[in-house]
Amino acid sequence: MVQTGLARLVDDAGSRVRGRRVGLLCHPAAVDPQLRHASEGLLAAGARLVALFAPEHGIDGAAQDMVGVDSLVHPRLGVPVYSLYGHSLAALTPRPEWLRELDLLVVDLQDVGSRYYTFVWTMLLAMRACATTGTPVLVLDRPNPLGGEAIEGPSIAPGFESFVGLHALPVRHGLTIGELARLTCAELQLDLELEVLPLRGWRRALRFDATGLPWVLPSPNMPTPDTALAYPGGCLLEGTNVSEGRGTTRPFEIVGAPWVDGRRLAAELTALALPGVAWRPLGFVPSFHKHQGRLCGGVQLHVTEPGAFTALRSGVALLAALWRQAPEACAWRTEPYEFVDDRPAIDLLAGGPWLRQGLAVGATLEQLTADWAAAEQTFALRRRPFLLYD
Repeated sequence: MVQTGLARLVDDAGSRVRGRRVGLLCHPAAVDPQLRHASEGLLAAGARLVALFAPEHGIDGAAQDMVGVDSLVHPRLGVPVYSLYGHSLAALTPRPEWLRELDLLVVDLQDVGSRYYTFVWTMLLAMRACATTGTPVLVLDRPNPLGGEAIEGPSIAPGFESFVGLHALPVRHGLTIGELARLTCAELQLDLELEVLPLRGWRRALRFDATGLPWVLPSPNMPTPDTALAYPGGCLLEGTNVSEGRGTTRPFEIVGAPWVDGRRLAAELTALALPGVAWRPLGFVPSFHKHQGRLCGGVQLHVTEPGAFTALRSGVALLAALWRQAPEACAWRTEPYEFVDDRPAIDLLAGGPWLRQGLAVGATLEQLTADWAAAEQTFALRRRPFLLYD
């Protein structure tokens, strides 16, 4: 079994935290193999736990996407829980007075390996704030559920940074959260005392189902490791009026809308012969979110070969097929997205306007993805100094 940074910290008799005033940035998936939460582990290791910090979805992971959460007092531990996903852009960054009460900020967050997932950016904003207050940061590393080898997609174009990408990364970056902390700290030249407590027994080829670790939902719509596999492509649907499957039991794997012909869509996608994926037509009725209570046609993607599956490429192919089928019905999201209202959500997700503009002129999948290989090779070299494994 892979040993997480949290398990290593506790096994080390807590020498890094004993007697220190510790703040913990965490969520419900910050557990050890016995499902004991990191807050309990830190207390058992002798830490003085004085505050919790909660990313998007709140400390209990109950809030849906993009729902602001207020700070509170933890009902069992009696310590403040500072929300780092409130009701404004400023609320994403911890206040200096919160950090000055600490001897150490510990970060224990299960990421899902896609640049859009906001937990890594909460960590980065906390690191920036700690650099200004002189607060040391200890990141307890966890596996990248997608493995650490594959890189997929372009980076972020200047001017398209947002809370779904505050630093230039491809959509699928192949980094653990600890490696990502090392990369961003160095590239942004943060004056920060940063330590990453690495995993034991993890190799870059390992996906989550091979780690022996329990999967706990890190957010309400990430129920299984299979969801994480689909997410790099399925999340693009957040930038559209097509359902990405929220309100179903298989979010990001089920996609559709009331105007979609699922059989036609599945046939067109199957004809592309994309690696590692099969497409099944279906009907579904979302219980909440887009098209709540309405019968939608669409597809469910089934990952047949996880090692071959190119999730982002498949997601771009899916969008292109949807737009070809119903260009008059499909539309881009116009509402504010992650506190941004001056750029379309799809541009923030894609890291630039290339996807939206390409679909507008009927670009093929090959044309839309033509620049990816060079960008992926560039990032592979960029990330190399910060890798901790293999």
